[in-house]
Amino acid sequence: MNDSAADGTNGTGQGAGLAAGGLPVGAGDGTRAVRAGLPEPVKHEPTLPGPVFAAHFHLPGDPTGPYTYGRDENPTWTLLESAIGELEAPGQEDVRTLVFASGMAAISSVLFSQLRAGDAVVLPDDGYQALPLARAQLEAFGIEVRTAPTGGDAQLDVLDGARLLWLESPSNPGLDVCDIRRLVEAAHAQGALVAVDNTLATPLGQRPLELGADFSVASGTKQLTGHGDVLLGYVAGRDGEAMAAVRRWRKIVGAIPGPMEAWLAHRSIATLQLRVDRQNASALALAEALRGRPEVTGLRYPGLADDPSHKVASQQMRRYGCVVSFTLPTRARAERFLQALRLVDDATSFGGVRSTAERRGRWGGDAVPEGFVRFSVGAEDPADLVADVLRALDESAG
Repeated sequence: MNDSAADGTNGTGQGAGLAAGGLPVGAGDGTRAVRAGLPEPVKHEPTLPGPVFAAHFHLPGDPTGPYTYGRDENPTWTLLESAIGELEAPGQEDVRTLVFASGMAAISSVLFSQLRAGDAVVLPDDGYQALPLARAQLEAFGIEVRTAPTGGDAQLDVLDGARLLWLESPSNPGLDVCDIRRLVEAAHAQGALVAVDNTLATPLGQRPLELGADFSVASGTKQLTGHGDVLLGYVAGRDGEAMAAVRRWRKIVGAIPGPMEAWLAHRSIATLQLRVDRQNASALALAEALRGRPEVTGLRYPGLADDPSHKVASQQMRRYGCVVSFTLPTRARAERFLQALRLVDDATSFGGVRSTAERRGRWGGDAVPEGFVRFSVGAEDPADLVADVLRALDESAG
């Protein structure tokens, strides 16, 4: 996919020659990330206005206009939503974006706004570990939940009659990839909607809406913002009625981001392309270094030419992500390895500028071996990071 194939607007009313923020048609990822969502320049005003802290707004007369109450809209959200939309769907004027208090708030908004009692939904059985919690609630509401693995497009086998197909590609933490376009075409042929969790890829790695999906959903907590200091989620979609239902769910539940979090997220997006390119290159270097270690099994990174997901990933992804997964022989060995690392924090989540790693089995929600390690590559010098990992592997052998 060529990122310069199209550009324009995100439904913000800008003309075809320039996108919002003055972006030229065909702008590259770096230009787009730096300029996305910026308002028109006003003399003596900051290029990125500060956060607007407001529970209510002046509203004489009839309640019309964009800002009425703080649970419904906020100018800081508006700029961030425009920025994310410009990354997820450049040039697609009919796309709308909504931000949420967290990735799970965004996921829940799609599931619970689109499904009713008696509907069926297809989820990945190897996806984010909070999905089983969502499954239990969906079933409590009388919704049938079917599951299948991400790899091999196995969700096709349980798709018949479903109202919604939920994809996670690459999957977290196993890093399997499905053919999004193929699954979308099959789902749409049956009248089903498709949502893609795009958290691990980010809009710079993959654009689900361009692959035909109805919703692109992500946790902005991870690589999108990249500093481990913001909880955020978003939903982008082109269907006006469906997105209106998502917006209504946000209003009902009140799962809204604070203005400071929204402002921090927008500020952080400016460095997204720089961070993503550094982290992706370092992740590939780390994966290649791990290939030669006899104690490492189950190594997965979609950017490796011999990874089981590489062929499909290379057809729909422009970058392969910052996460590498692998398995060490035992739980004890994995824990010794993590303790021996000096440049890597033992922490959950992924996508931050500081590398993190964890033994995923400690949470109990993922079907992974006890020695399974999810490694999130940060922005450290690649040679330093690889050397630290190899040293930690040596030291943890005893």
